[in-house]
Amino acid sequence: MEEFLREYYGLLTKSVEVIAAIVAIIVYKKYRNTSVKFFLWFLIYVAFVELIGNYPRYVYEYDYLKPLKEFLSGTFFKQNYWWYNIFWTIASAVFYSFYFIKILKTKRFKVIIKICVALFFISVILKIAIDFKALFNSLIVFNTVFGASIIIICTILYFMEVLKSEKILTFYRSINFFIATIIFIWFLVVTPLVFYNVYFSKDDWDFIILKSVIILSMNVFMYLTFSFALLWCKPQNV
Repeated sequence: MEEFLREYYGLLTKSVEVIAAIVAIIVYKKYRNTSVKFFLWFLIYVAFVELIGNYPRYVYEYDYLKPLKEFLSGTFFKQNYWWYNIFWTIASAVFYSFYFIKILKTKRFKVIIKICVALFFISVILKIAIDFKALFNSLIVFNTVFGASIIIICTILYFMEVLKSEKILTFYRSINFFIATIIFIWFLVVTPLVFYNVYFSKDDWDFIILKSVIILSMNVFMYLTFSFALLWCKPQNV
C-alpha cells in the first residue's frame, strides 16, 4: 500500500480533478444559462490550482527546473502550504458561500451565510497577521476548520430549504442537490483529519497511509460523482 500511494496518489488525484474539469467544459453549454456555470468554472479552477500547487515536486523531479529550485531554496515559497492556504482553504469557503447564496431562495439563509463569510474573512486576516509564518509552514488548522464549517452550514441550509419546498419531489435530478450532498460528505469526512496533524510524524506510516487512503478515496468519490451528476442532470431541474 505504501508503494502504491507513493507511486499513484498524486496521479489518481490529479486525474479525477482533470476529468471533472474536462466534463465541466463539455457540459458548459448545457448549464450556461444557470447558476451551475459558476460551479463549472470552479471545477476548472480547482484543476488549475492542483496542477500549479504541485510545483515543489516538479522542481525536485525535473532537472531543467533546477534554476527554479535553487531560486526557491531558503524562501517562504519552497513549500506549497501558502498556495493551498490561500487558493484552496480560503477560496473554497468563499466560492461555496457565493454559490449557495446564488441558488438559495430564502433571504434569511442568505443573510446567515453572508454573516458567516464576513466573520471568516475577519478571522482569517487576524490569524495570518498574528502568525504570518504559519501561512508558509503548514496548513492553518483554524482557517481550514472554520472554512469547512461554513461550507457544511451552507449545505445544511440548502437541505432545509429543499425539505420545505416542492424541490423535494425532484431532488434526485437536481445537480445542486448532488453538489450539496457530495461536498457535505467530503468535508464531513476529511476535515476531522486536520486535527490529527498535530500528531503527525514521518515515522508513523500507519497514520500516513490511513490518512492518504481516506483523502484519496474521498477525492475520487467527489470528482467522479460530480462528473456523473453534471452529465446526468438536466438544467431545467436545477
